[in-house]
Amino acid sequence: MKKVTVGWFEIPVKEMDRALAFYQKVFDCQLQLMDMGDFQMAMFPGEGGGQGAEGSLVFHKDFYEPSSLAGTLIYFVSEDVSIELARVEEAGGTVQISKRMISPDYGFMGVFLDSEGNRIGLHSMK
Repeated sequence: MKKVTVGWFEIPVKEMDRALAFYQKVFDCQLQLMDMGDFQMAMFPGEGGGQGAEGSLVFHKDFYEPSSLAGTLIYFVSEDVSIELARVEEAGGTVQISKRMISPDYGFMGVFLDSEGNRIGLHSMK
């Protein structure tokens, strides 16, 4: 059977500066901003080489709309979900699901609303 892998993701934002500050604080990283006039992207740092999908924050007033209930839920891989969840509220988001075990074989998860109103998940094995 053919394997299907996510190759890229985009998280819609309404205010790029606010979203950049939020994600850089929660994930303790720097995103690379690309300004193309009415379209902006801020790319997450990635390792490439099949270690997970890379992606970006995106802004365009006509093509992207943040959502807290509808649509796809993206999970970021974490060393320990509690690390990023502890930074969410101070960065301007809301923790929706605190760290909880999925199962001993599948590890832990948590969900938060970002500064733009998107639902974002976290997953870790510890």
